[in-house]
Amino acid sequence: MPDPDHDSKIEKIAQLIREDKVPLDEQDPQKLAKYYDFAKTSFEIGDEQARSLVNEAFLYLMLQDAGDVDILQQGDKFGAGFS
Repeated sequence: MPDPDHDSKIEKIAQLIREDKVPLDEQDPQKLAKYYDFAKTSFEIGDEQARSLVNEAFLYLMLQDAGDVDILQQGDKFGAGFS
């Protein structure tokens, strides 16, 4: 069953990322741990779900910053790999 609050969870994590001024291409596991822990404790979810939400939050922010980009044509910029 889909989570009806999924989008709001992503927005909450994205807001925290924005407030912390984290680069959207951050890969340091120690820096990302803060957001995984936030998701796990705030939403009472497991590790895998937390990682997924945090990744979606970063993607959400990247898409917001992209402006008028055709995702199907330039999906590789976002790790989407569309062809």
